[in-house]
Order: sequence, then structure tokens, then C-alpha cells
Amino acid sequence: MGYPSVERRRVLAAAALGRESGVPGPDPRDGDPLRAVVGEVLDVSPHLITIETPAGAKERLVIAPWATAWHGAEVAPADLPIGAMVLMRALRDGRVIERIWADTTRITGTILSIEGRKDLTVELDCGPHRGHRTVVVPYRSSGRLQVRHPKFEPGYLFDAIGVRRDGASLALLPATSQPPYPARSVPPPSPVYKQARIAGTATWSDTFDEEERGAAYPMLERADTGCAQAGVSCAGLPYLSVGSLLQVRNVCSNRSANVPVVACGCVAGRFCDRCVECDTSPRGRIAELSPSSYVELGGELIKGCFNAQIGLG
Repeated sequence: MGYPSVERRRVLAAAALGRESGVPGPDPRDGDPLRAVVGEVLDVSPHLITIETPAGAKERLVIAPWATAWHGAEVAPADLPIGAMVLMRALRDGRVIERIWADTTRITGTILSIEGRKDLTVELDCGPHRGHRTVVVPYRSSGRLQVRHPKFEPGYLFDAIGVRRDGASLALLPATSQPPYPARSVPPPSPVYKQARIAGTATWSDTFDEEERGAAYPMLERADTGCAQAGVSCAGLPYLSVGSLLQVRNVCSNRSANVPVVACGCVAGRFCDRCVECDTSPRGRIAELSPSSYVELGGELIKGCFNAQIGLG
């Protein structure tokens, strides 16, 4: 017999605990919601963009006069190439685009090997659910990355943002500063007292399905996930199961949403780092969001994180 769906697990857990199961989605008290739109560029001009969504539908959207785009660097929206995969943040019922990220990727894992003298080829272990991944660090980006990754050697953590180009992942920007310890030596959590909400860092990953709304969470029951590496974090998080609903609040944008836990965040749990967007967060990654969930909470993909608080939905 197969495992129940994420939605079914949440309903069953709520029934067992005697509480409401909660509804995924943005907090209606936050005002007009942001909408993440994903698709392949079919046509683009300074004022309009036409995309094909992963489901095969065509959407024609207005580009706001103040809109910006990123495709390895800041570019004018009209200069985006046909065929690029874009994630866009939309306002006004999801029809007006204010921010576009094209072919954007994030590469997070433990360094296994580094080869090359100018352009570097880095092989990463991205965890038992995501396997190994190879990333190219172009020579022009290597200095910037290594300033934020002083232990650029096997056994240490790596986290970078870049673009997918010609079948390769190019690392262009450090997502965060590298923790100073080997990946296997995560500091233990500090004593945690009962609290309604837990503060820390929320990040994003591109390993979710293209339009998925959800989160990977570090402290999952190992039997629930089949992952021997789950249950590691320096943030003092409670154990949850797949299907739990997290109330995630972006402290910087003051936006909140109920986000379902859909995956194991065992790699995110090994980063005992801080986010310094709008303030300095406590140490520890408390949720790794899908790109759509991250953007709809007001996050900027190339900034890599936002200061967050989480509670149970």
C-alpha cells in the first residue's frame, strides 16, 4: 500500500491532534497577494511577455514600467532570450509583472571534488534525495565565490546561485557565506524553550517541481522520510512529518503563508548560518522553500535568503 498524499497526511495529523488542518496559501491579512508565474518565453517586448506554462497553456502578461530582470546579470526584460525558462513575480491579480528571473538555478551541497585552473568544475553531494550535481564556476566569478567560501575544498558546504546554460549549471553568485565547519560537523542546537514561533533563515531550492508550493524541512522523522540524514539542525526545531503545514513569515516583507512540508531538508539542516537581509537572523535554516513559495513571500531569488519565523499551521 502506498503512502498517503501530503494533503491527506495533513488532514490525518490534524484529526489526531484535535485541531483544524489549516489551508495552504498566503495570509489574506497581508493585502494583495503576490503571484509566482513560471513558463518558457515565447515572445517578449518592453511592455508584454508571452509564456508557455509547464501545463502547456499560453499566458500574455503586462510588464510594469519599473520591472527588472536577471539572467546571470541584470538585464532589461525585453532583452530576455526566447526559450528562456522564467519565474516571474506578478501583482494585481497576477497580470502585471514586476520582477523576472530567467534560467536561474541554485546549487547547494557538500563539495566532493574541484578540478580546473581557471574555470572550475565542482562536484557536489546534494543529499540522498537529490544525488550528485556538477557545477561550473567561471573564472570571472571564482574570486567572488571564494571570498564567501574560504574553505573551498572537499568536505565543506557550498551554496551558490547561477544560471542554466547549454545544459550546464554555472555558479555566479554566493548564496550565503560558507559555514566554517565540515558538513559532517554541524553544531548542536542551543537549549530551546517552548515558543509559539521559531526564528531563523528561509532559503529556496530549484529541486521542487516547476510550479510547486511547498517546503523542505530539516527535522523530519527518519522513518517517515526514509532518510538517515534527516533530523540534523542547529536551530532547535521540533520534529515534524511530511504533510505538516508551516506558517512561514518573511520578517523583511511582512508577508506570511501556510506552506506544506513536502520534502526532507537534510542538506539545509547542515547550514548553521545567518541571513542578513533587513536584519541578522538567528543561526540555522528553518525552511527551504520552493521558488514559487519563496517569491510569493516577497523573497528575491538572487539574494538567497530572508529572515523568517515559522509556526505550525
